[in-house]
Amino acid sequence: MEGKWLIADRDLNEREGLKWLLKTSSNPVTNIGLASNYREFVVRFEQERPDVVLIELDMISKEDWSTFRDLIHIYNPVLLLTSAEGTFEKARLAIDMQALDLMIKPLAPTKVTSAFHKASRKLGTKNPADGLLIPNTYKDISYEALFISQSSDSANFHIAAFQTESNGKIKSLHSFLKEFPFKGVQGIFAMDDMVVSLFKETGHHLTEQCQKAMRKWEEEFSDPLAIVVHKGNSAEMSLNQKYLLTRKMLDFTYYKGYRQVVEFEQSPEWIHIDPFLAPPEQRVWVDMLTNTDLEKIKKWLYEEFLQLQEPFPDPGLVRIQLTSILAQVRRFMKTNNLDESQSYELEYRYIFNSILYDEVLYRTVQNFILFIQKLFIGAANSNRHKQDPIERGISFMETHFSNSSLRLEDVALYVDRNPSYFSHMINTKTGSSFTELLTAIRMKEAKRLLIETNKSINEISNLTGYQNSNYFSRMFKELTGTSPREFRTNKVKMFKSEKETD
Repeated sequence: MEGKWLIADRDLNEREGLKWLLKTSSNPVTNIGLASNYREFVVRFEQERPDVVLIELDMISKEDWSTFRDLIHIYNPVLLLTSAEGTFEKARLAIDMQALDLMIKPLAPTKVTSAFHKASRKLGTKNPADGLLIPNTYKDISYEALFISQSSDSANFHIAAFQTESNGKIKSLHSFLKEFPFKGVQGIFAMDDMVVSLFKETGHHLTEQCQKAMRKWEEEFSDPLAIVVHKGNSAEMSLNQKYLLTRKMLDFTYYKGYRQVVEFEQSPEWIHIDPFLAPPEQRVWVDMLTNTDLEKIKKWLYEEFLQLQEPFPDPGLVRIQLTSILAQVRRFMKTNNLDESQSYELEYRYIFNSILYDEVLYRTVQNFILFIQKLFIGAANSNRHKQDPIERGISFMETHFSNSSLRLEDVALYVDRNPSYFSHMINTKTGSSFTELLTAIRMKEAKRLLIETNKSINEISNLTGYQNSNYFSRMFKELTGTSPREFRTNKVKMFKSEKETD
């Protein structure tokens, strides 16, 4: 079965070479389209609806990735990929896209020919109904109008995006919305993770219609639904721009959850946060974990994550912040030898994946709290002498470094070890002496205070465990190459320079 082929590659010689190999193969193909960039690829894809696509992965930008994924998901061609990067990330993308083959450049003719044969065999056995959804157009509006920015009268629409918790129900949602008696609907388009509906920019009470559709959907399918409606004045916006804004707005589900309709007019914006725990916050977490204070941990997580108000922080930064907290929990596991238990290790990986991929923040926080609760029970049942004395000692040092009289003997007593033996253990495991380790902890906090506060050098000296500010300054310069005052001045200048550049 010959079928239609579309070859997309930025390199002219690569495109023509692949075309020549395809024409001269044992099963020659004559219907071959070519594209030299991603925009041209989308246009030709929409026009020709190819049966087989061979595309250079590297030509697809990060911004275009979601539209490419949607196109392949909707039309379901046989997919071959090429790339100059033989990396795990490229292999993962190929697997996610269910590509038949990923060929790494420079392309070997035998490898290419083998891939062509596989694609031909796949095409010969493919059922025409294998595609998940049948594309539809409404009054000359096509998927291309959503994916590519263009000036068109079709931009005069409101957009509503519908998303289920389970992507496996997108086909059912698409069918449901096509049958729902919407007023003013101009198009319903299925993506791989949502369904987009277009409506005339007139009355029709769009938000109320969406709420009714949500109630009806949940009655029939018992599956939570999130709906985002863009109703801004769109005279100067293309349909593609509104589509991208609406897709971005769906990220608010992370904070708001499902079972609601979110209406917006302006471009949604996130606020910036520092996602990493500052040393004082790290010490708070060390104390809470060391004291197995679950109630205090609950209060901290609830106040930090479940009482957020608009404008919300970027969900990606919140996920990083949660992994920063998880790193402290990981240390607690190591200290109590809980990382040696397969069951705890599996639950740790589950929480890590929940932080990275869960669609709703409150669910991640609840899972996190339950996990910590289990760890506390496990720690209570473990033998104290089996705990890692180095991890416990470092945690103790990070909590008490501001004590100018903190000595090796104090930490050794805390972990119930002989001072000389404990000093040897520290050096063996970290490669640093007790004094070097304590100094590094103190200097890390000193740098933070110099950058983030206006405290005097004398105050910072006392806060980091040095009674003599001159000695503190001398130690700081030995380790960083600059005095505390110069360090602060340089950082301020760097910050101003970066701000002016922005």
